[in-house]
Amino acid sequence: MQSRYSTLVVLLLCCCLPGGRANRVYVHPFHLFAADNVSCETLQSQAAKPPQTVPVAPLDVTVLSPDARDPPELDAPRQNVTQRTAVLAELMNSLGLRIFQALGAKRPGANALLSPVNTYGSLVTFYLGASKKTASYFQPLLGLSSGTDREDCVSLVDGHKVLKTLHNINSLVDDGPKNEISTQVWLFTPPHVHLSADVVQGTRDFSDSSFIRGVDFSQSELVNDFVEKTSNGKVKDAFKDLDVDSNLLFVTLFNFQGNWKTAFQPDKTSLQEFHVDESTTVMAPLMTHTAIYQHFNDKVRRCTVIKLALSKRSYMLVVLPHEGANVHDIEVKLRTDVVNSWAHSLQEGLLELSLPKFSLSSANDLRELLSNMDAEVEAKLLGAEAQFSRLGNADQFTIAKAINKVSLEMSEDSTTSEQDKMEPTGVPLKLSINRPFLFFVVENESNAILMLGKITNPTL
Repeated sequence: MQSRYSTLVVLLLCCCLPGGRANRVYVHPFHLFAADNVSCETLQSQAAKPPQTVPVAPLDVTVLSPDARDPPELDAPRQNVTQRTAVLAELMNSLGLRIFQALGAKRPGANALLSPVNTYGSLVTFYLGASKKTASYFQPLLGLSSGTDREDCVSLVDGHKVLKTLHNINSLVDDGPKNEISTQVWLFTPPHVHLSADVVQGTRDFSDSSFIRGVDFSQSELVNDFVEKTSNGKVKDAFKDLDVDSNLLFVTLFNFQGNWKTAFQPDKTSLQEFHVDESTTVMAPLMTHTAIYQHFNDKVRRCTVIKLALSKRSYMLVVLPHEGANVHDIEVKLRTDVVNSWAHSLQEGLLELSLPKFSLSSANDLRELLSNMDAEVEAKLLGAEAQFSRLGNADQFTIAKAINKVSLEMSEDSTTSEQDKMEPTGVPLKLSINRPFLFFVVENESNAILMLGKITNPTL
């Protein structure tokens, strides 16, 4: 499995890096993120050196402030795209698309939303606490194996480099008075447990705020109430039917607050038919605007792709199947080279575009996401066969719940000036997004897919 993923990653990066990035000297992803003084460490010695641990603060429902951070962590400046950023974005996109396809196959008729950033970051956080043997299974999935290790050893990457690079991708988007992306992490253990200092630091590398607390797992209502309050109501009933013998709960919230760069006028929003399937039609509010849009008619994949600007550094690609085509047929063929080819094939044209109003949220169990893709992978990474000897001082940590909550909130307010809102002259091509469609929220500089989703019914 390791050699298969390594070969895939090399092909992806050589073929799919856009523009000038493809002309750079190729550096294997492993070497961009390798731990200092890296060497092939034998799997048999995985328990030789216990991790450095720190105590976990008990849960106090009256204390809702996040964990303290050093000022440099809070005030880190926005950085430009580096080779490390571009390469990690490609790895993250590839894994995110595979997981999204598996999710779509499991829930074919449902709305869906996934954040590749959030999913990848969660996996790397667990990687920091994994035994060397379990880490050797994480790295091929993440596209970060060296490709040269023997079967009895593993060369480890520095998970902190990976997580800080992920966070930098998010920071590329935040260019306004309020942050467009926020990431929160909650991690709960039983009382008196000490956690690995590496894992504690990893939650800070990955997120804007983190809450690591110790609590009796029989008090699930207490835990859920704390998460709801500290997420400002965005995460409700995070944990149900908890096993009191478990020793780790994990939840993340990835929230994207977007503004259409070109506003959809309220007076041109009306209830129109949205065709959920051949036999089901609902009435949904569709926003209409006439403007110059970048779009592409993909005759091979039988779909139309439209680019909608969100900010200076982010945009949305909407993928609408042609009449008679099925969104699932496009979904199963998604690859990074397909998405990149769409982005590079766009042409400007005058459109009268009608788009359903939508905001979307989804809570996915990370173990279930992996199991949908490959049950054997889930068992080795987070399930029955996974070992987390570097996670803390417990004899054996088991991941009871790992929940990824993703929320997309779109405002109808415009970020353009009044002069830019003037409608152009000419005869526009009419395009109505009135049937199931896919969408991607993309960071413009790194081409990182921040979110990908499917709308089958905008009224749900």
